Amino acid sequence: MSIMEPAATTTRWAGRVRIALIGRDPKRTLMRAAVLAVFCYIFFKFFFFKMVILPVRIEGNSMFPTYHDRGWNYVNKLAYRHSEPQRGDVVSIRMSGEHVMFLKRIVGLPGETVAFEHGNLLINGKPMLEPYLKFRSPAPKLAPVTLGPDEYFVIGDNRMNSDEGRIKRERIVGRVIL
Repeated sequence: MSIMEPAATTTRWAGRVRIALIGRDPKRTLMRAAVLAVFCYIFFKFFFFKMVILPVRIEGNSMFPTYHDRGWNYVNKLAYRHSEPQRGDVVSIRMSGEHVMFLKRIVGLPGETVAFEHGNLLINGKPMLEPYLKFRSPAPKLAPVTLGPDEYFVIGDNRMNSDEGRIKRERIVGRVIL
């Protein structure tokens, strides 16, 4: 009799696990799981990745070594809904539609005067520290440029292989995640 008791306990325990995972009505549970799977597929495929998170593929070395050529990243399109971009943010900039975008770092804010001299960034004539740069490379010499009220100055982290310039606020799609 003592040999049968552990087997009976195990069988009863297995039955309780089945009820807890599947429920008393397996058809209803499977129907709920199917509806949830379809909802998640539609939500993430058509809403979340189009309206909130945008996957982008990096092509080029303008942001090297922070972001590598042919790497993937994500852009948070809601990042600047209630706040404005800040100096040091890496942003996605719309060039022509959502299929051609650049990743650049914001170094100049609206109303500031931006210049590069001897590889150093000058904001309003004062040198700025750039802790996000891993390698110091000579930046292009740039005469002072004063930004308008809705303009930002952007440049890549690889200063030897990057375009720089001012952009309008409406061309900023969002902040890069990761």
